[in-house]
Amino acid sequence: MRGPLGAVIGSYTSSDGVTQMGGGIIKHNRKCRDITALVIFIAFWIAMIVNSSFGFNQGNPLRLTYGLDYKGNVCGDKHAHPGLGELELRYWQNPNQVYQTGLKDSQFKLVDARSICLLDCPIPSDDSLEWVCDYPEGDIRLSMEDWINRNYNYYEFLTPEMRNSSLQLQGPCYPVIFPSVNVYWSCQFIARASNTSLKHWEQMGGVSINEDIVIDKSIHKSINSRSAVLKRYMADIGKAWPVLIVCGGILPVFLSVIWLMMIRHFVAAMPWITVVLFNLLIISVTMFFYIKAGWIGNDAISPIIGEHDPYINVFGRELTHLRAVTVLMTAISVVAILTSIAIVAAKVIGEVQALIIFPLIPYATLAVFYMFWTSAALHLFSSGQIVQNNCNSNCCTYDLVAKRVNCDRCCGYSIHYTPHIGISILFHLFGCYWATQFFVASSSTVVAGSVASYYWAHGETSPEIPFLSVFSSMKRFMRYSIGSVALGSMIVSFVESIRFLLESLRRRLKVSSHVHDSWIGKAAYQSSQCFLRCIEWTIKSVNRNAYIMIAITGKSFFSASSIATDLIMNNILKIGRLNVIGDVILFLGKLCVSLSSSVFAFLMLDTHKYSSGHNKTSSPLFPVVVCWALGYTVATLFFAVVEMSIDTIVLSFCQDSEEHQGTAQYAPPLLIETLGNQNEMHRLTQGSQ
Repeated sequence: MRGPLGAVIGSYTSSDGVTQMGGGIIKHNRKCRDITALVIFIAFWIAMIVNSSFGFNQGNPLRLTYGLDYKGNVCGDKHAHPGLGELELRYWQNPNQVYQTGLKDSQFKLVDARSICLLDCPIPSDDSLEWVCDYPEGDIRLSMEDWINRNYNYYEFLTPEMRNSSLQLQGPCYPVIFPSVNVYWSCQFIARASNTSLKHWEQMGGVSINEDIVIDKSIHKSINSRSAVLKRYMADIGKAWPVLIVCGGILPVFLSVIWLMMIRHFVAAMPWITVVLFNLLIISVTMFFYIKAGWIGNDAISPIIGEHDPYINVFGRELTHLRAVTVLMTAISVVAILTSIAIVAAKVIGEVQALIIFPLIPYATLAVFYMFWTSAALHLFSSGQIVQNNCNSNCCTYDLVAKRVNCDRCCGYSIHYTPHIGISILFHLFGCYWATQFFVASSSTVVAGSVASYYWAHGETSPEIPFLSVFSSMKRFMRYSIGSVALGSMIVSFVESIRFLLESLRRRLKVSSHVHDSWIGKAAYQSSQCFLRCIEWTIKSVNRNAYIMIAITGKSFFSASSIATDLIMNNILKIGRLNVIGDVILFLGKLCVSLSSSVFAFLMLDTHKYSSGHNKTSSPLFPVVVCWALGYTVATLFFAVVEMSIDTIVLSFCQDSEEHQGTAQYAPPLLIETLGNQNEMHRLTQGSQ
């Protein structure tokens, strides 16, 4: 059983023997805590910098969007040889190789089929045979610009040997037999061969070309593989960075400040305003998902880029994901939450005006971190070495430089990912979560320290409270408590990471197993999930109250957690009736800010810039989700002003009551009335009638 904290809270004896009261205890008898955790946190930041440096050195975000050509160059890379700055589309030149990759018994893979980077997808001619030739080199005296202007065709310049090789589908020129369409910067063949082109090809003595639907499905399967979709999602973040800045950074700050000002002046009306806004916004977001999923209107997302035949229909995995999220949003939007609020802390915000401005400091820090982290993430996801595959298939091609058919090194190129790259990505994701938790916890601790100064000075402006107590609290945090906050945020991050890894492991085991789960296995899984979620919720709740006691007492993390837990258990009814209602409405407020960010993200992504052309995103899903997450994080930083004010004052009131035999000596009159009188509590939570 812990002893009284009279020496720490409420009063203390100075060195001259004079007992002092009030806010002075906030800065009394402190020393640095949890040094080990601080050292680990510093080492973590060093590791993050080293890990990110590896990504910047090895990665190339262009790989997330564009494919590789027959030389191993990334399409669209202006630094490649030859320069491919405008040539962003990957086109497979040999139709028979594409056909072969689609056969079940074939060992030949599409990644080994000969591909080239073009400005647009070739289409067959109505009166002649079109060709797509290799990049001009050797005896072909054409510049890249002339080659592009000639529609990649220099067949008329070929020697008889080269022409014979081309008729055998060994290059350097290949016939355009099938129409193709730009699907996510790869030319998707349409299994509808041009009769005119085939006739010319046969008259010239070309080898037989397969016309089966397999040629369509092979490319489609490659474009819609899980790894390709994941790369496109990551690329969407890079393309939509202006949307993330506006809707994930600037807009949430603006809305959060407005919400804090409204809650200061319209306490009674805010529950109803928040609930109405929440319902309108979640319905709006759900409707946008319905529109983009194609279930309302004719504005569904399409994997085809640019103008194309309206009768051509190509289905992308992104649309499946979007429809799944639409169903989920429908289920969420039908839940109506009607509640009320009790915010005693509104008076504190009025007394400590800097509280509204303070979140801009951790927000600016977090914004800089997110920009650095996102850039590093794009490079890490695109890191790896481009190496030529080791295939055993017969894929001879004409070498313009060697002036002969070469069968030794004709395999395609691919990006080789090593296991340590996967570990680097996982560490990078963990680092983002830990850093976010740390910045939010730091902001909460500083706010708690400022509010505690207000409470222990009898809720009045006192000489014992330094000017701009928020910055005084921030100074105490930086000097004494940063290690404790690092420890608390690390614990939450580890618990979340373990739960994520266990879920990933379960899914892998389920996919690899052919045995259906028994009801016992399903019950065990659901129980374990519930148990882990309970642990996660408990740790987050304990952490939040521990940060308050760290700000008040200057204790270490575990000592502060113990004190906070004892106070909560001894005053569960007082805390419960105020905090539960307040937390619900604050949660709805965060959702309002984040959903507003999602609505504006949808509107920005629906413009021509992101729906077609060079910056087209594969799907609005991932950028919208990221904007929602950023908006929620920013709102959490700002709403911590109210959230931590409530919790700090309630815990201070409980401790004050314990120290003075059930009568709080330092509580403001409004707080005593609220927590001491049930009718007054009802009046505050429901608003004036």
